[in-house]
Amino acid sequence: MIRKQTMCVSRAVVVFLALAVLFMGVSTAWAQFPSKKTTVSFSAPFEIPGVNAQVLPAGSYVFRLLDSLSDRHIVQVFSKDEKQIYATILAIPNYRLKATDKTVMTFAERAAGQPQAIRAWFYPGDNWGQEFVYPKRRALELAKLTNLPVLYIPDELAPNLVAPVRTADDAPVVALKTVPLRAVRPTGDDVAIAAVIEAPPQLVAGLPKTASTMPAFFLMGLVFMCASFVLKTSCARS
Repeated sequence: MIRKQTMCVSRAVVVFLALAVLFMGVSTAWAQFPSKKTTVSFSAPFEIPGVNAQVLPAGSYVFRLLDSLSDRHIVQVFSKDEKQIYATILAIPNYRLKATDKTVMTFAERAAGQPQAIRAWFYPGDNWGQEFVYPKRRALELAKLTNLPVLYIPDELAPNLVAPVRTADDAPVVALKTVPLRAVRPTGDDVAIAAVIEAPPQLVAGLPKTASTMPAFFLMGLVFMCASFVLKTSCARS
């Protein structure tokens, strides 16, 4: 009798350890995917939001999402080895009709020989991209150059774009996610962000896709319950 109980316990330990490893793998993959980490190579200097005009030299850089669970996304720009962070940028989801299988960067029009300012980043396969938000003074300059409205945050929040950030709960990130957001015309007048962000086409109502980890936890919970039931039944019969 003791031997049978020992075998059942051993069998249960092996199964639950295997399930735990599986669960950790699924959770890790689920958590990593929304970051949309991408390495992008630039053949010429380019501009990203920062204090004044922040121009980075030609080279390879890592773009990834720090937080994407709301209508405001936070994009971080790192060096290729990810040892240096250049900016933590507020972005608003923007829509494109046709997704591609490659990373796409769109730029504001500039004069020949001038560094181009990144306007949006689209991850491969995504219809939704990240429309970058610039400090107001720089946004107005870009609006005049392109003759198009540009999203902006107040200039006093610009230091938050280059502040050291580790998590989505850090003060600079919270400030970026809660600040009132507008766009500025070339004339200097404010305009609603709807004038800058392209709305998606109207679709038949359906269940939205989210980045929540709840489905993974629910699925793994069911797996553990089924495994427990099977083991209990197996041990009872033996």
